[in-house]
Amino acid sequence: MPMVRTTDGYLIPWDKNRIVEQLLEETQLAKTMFNLEPISPGHAEKIADEIERRIKIMRPKFVSGSLVREAVNNLLLEWSDEVPEFQIYRNLLTRVGAPVYDAYQIDTGTGWEARENANLQPNPETVHKKKADRLSKEEYLLLLPPELATAHHQGDIHIHTLEYFGTRPFCQDWDLRYFFYYGLLPDGTGFRSSAAGPAKHPEVALLHSVKVLAAGQTNFSGGQGFMYYTMFLAPFLRGLDYIRVKQLAQMMFYELTQTYVTRGGQLVFSNIQLPMGVPEIWRDVPVVMRGRVGPDVYGNYEDEVQTFFRAITEVAYEGDYWGKPFNFPKTEYYLSPEFFKPEYDELWMLVHRSVAKYGIPYFDNMLPGYRGYGKGVSCYQCCAYNFVATPGTDPRFKEKLYFEDGQHFSLGGWQVVSINMPRLAYRANGDYDRLLEAAEENMRLAVEVFKAKRMWMERAINNNMIPFATQRPRDPRTGERGPPAVDFNGLVYVIGIVGVNEMVQHFTGSQLHESQDAVRLALRLLLDMEKYRKGLELQTGMKLVLARTPAESTAQTFAVADLLSPEYRKFARNVVKGDLEQASTLYKGNRDIPVYYSNGTHTYVGARIPLGQKIDIEHKFFPILSGGNIFHIWLGEAAPDPEALYKVTQRIARNTQIGYFSYTKDLTVCSSCQNTSSGLLESCPNCGSKEVRWWSRITGYYSDVTGWNEGKKKELKDRYRISI
Repeated sequence: MPMVRTTDGYLIPWDKNRIVEQLLEETQLAKTMFNLEPISPGHAEKIADEIERRIKIMRPKFVSGSLVREAVNNLLLEWSDEVPEFQIYRNLLTRVGAPVYDAYQIDTGTGWEARENANLQPNPETVHKKKADRLSKEEYLLLLPPELATAHHQGDIHIHTLEYFGTRPFCQDWDLRYFFYYGLLPDGTGFRSSAAGPAKHPEVALLHSVKVLAAGQTNFSGGQGFMYYTMFLAPFLRGLDYIRVKQLAQMMFYELTQTYVTRGGQLVFSNIQLPMGVPEIWRDVPVVMRGRVGPDVYGNYEDEVQTFFRAITEVAYEGDYWGKPFNFPKTEYYLSPEFFKPEYDELWMLVHRSVAKYGIPYFDNMLPGYRGYGKGVSCYQCCAYNFVATPGTDPRFKEKLYFEDGQHFSLGGWQVVSINMPRLAYRANGDYDRLLEAAEENMRLAVEVFKAKRMWMERAINNNMIPFATQRPRDPRTGERGPPAVDFNGLVYVIGIVGVNEMVQHFTGSQLHESQDAVRLALRLLLDMEKYRKGLELQTGMKLVLARTPAESTAQTFAVADLLSPEYRKFARNVVKGDLEQASTLYKGNRDIPVYYSNGTHTYVGARIPLGQKIDIEHKFFPILSGGNIFHIWLGEAAPDPEALYKVTQRIARNTQIGYFSYTKDLTVCSSCQNTSSGLLESCPNCGSKEVRWWSRITGYYSDVTGWNEGKKKELKDRYRISI
């Protein structure tokens, strides 16, 4: 028998017993991950004998350890027809990683991984993260039940942030009061970082807020945000002149857009909810600051809230030193009934001057009845997820509202799984019952993914692997341990939808903007999916929501999967958006091509329809998608009229069901003179340089277009922009 070169470089004699030992040891994971007994000694010996027989036939000079492992895995697959559990054992023995060529592509910034997340820009940390991501994704897919891994691989569903599947929840919206009472432990323990007590000064309070968002991204895979940001910080601002308040606002923006250290070298993906005053539900709630609760109440800080609101908006309007906008934190302007009145028009006009200049703000519209304003707390988070707490959904709602015993709000998501909606239509072949059956099957698969996620997260929590989220600092008054920073019972599981427009296009022959029948079909299916979601929630005890997911890369991934599939290719070619001429390069291994599906329940971005028609179609879906949705208005004017924009906002807020919307204005930033101009320009109008960068909103945030994947770049060019 030949010598064996091990993976650490040594040459050792062949010994088939090493194969037996390897099988017996590594398949122990089967019990932990799949509730399956490890391989039996008899089977292990039979496999070792067969591998030895095959190696003898090959008569090599020597064999590598990797070859022996792959030979074992191949044999396990061959024999899995007779012994099905061999498929699981094969997954457990598989080596994860990447060919050197693929790793080199990551090094050089080429290949699909380089464009999957536009918030990641080329730097050494990004390279390291992408390599680690690839290994992690392979591991988790191999440790998932094969049915789920296959559904993800083949494009029926997409498991978002798969690289963090076993280590982190998804996104989180924090209650600032927790840190104003307990202080700040960036590492969650205080032993690997300095421990800070409750902030006593406004600068410290604001910097603590920034550090919370940054620290949260070490424990979560998605965005981090604050509800009621202006309100919770307002008590620290009493007695400050406006210049100092504005300086604090400016410091917040710069801290968040210059802390370039998050998850592989990227900006802190952050958002802040901005009420203009104190909402009715908070008027009599005691203030939390400087390590104590009350006796003052938030209702006494109306002026400070409004002052901070103005300062944040003015800083956002002015932009950074080059005059370009701050892309983070996402500013979520809170449209509530008591502060959307004529006496506040001057402040709202200031907001819309910022919209006219940059298009950056988002509007969290609490006016539609389904938002339940005044009955609980609600926030939009990450790219467009909506999280809600009410007395009906949270038995400790009152204690959390009043911060009794340190109880506080903790809203966010465990995991997102998106469904390839066009593929449902391809399978249904015009039969609605089959369409609904396929949707329900994929929702069931999503729930099975969530069950696996819960198992991983229970292990992570029990092993103190997410310490910032599970921290329990001591009460500054009593010395007793407080509740955990994150109430994991409050997190939800998100089932996302991608490509509803193409789904109805295949099923009815018309896109959403072309036929009321197409709209009715989408509404019917989503209402039936919502009914099924409620049933799944009762069966599993999980908090499940339907949502429009960002689909920054998933809209392209699903389109590519369907174009590659022999079963679905002929259907997909009729509805996929983008440049189908480049689809031929798919078969040469190129996955980053300019094709995509429309996201969520959005009309086709290139549909040349009036804004009113687009609103009339898309607003119908908001009450159904309880997990979140967004309405996009693509602006085509270089200098829109702020007053006209404000009138559109008033119309949307008061007369539609749209709960979250934004205006997007494309920008060109010159690399030579740093001038920021409106529109997607080939050269700088200030200095004539062709060294320019485009900026726009990719899904739910602004970024440099050079980091976008080809599908999103094509969508950017296809967008129909309007004048207001």
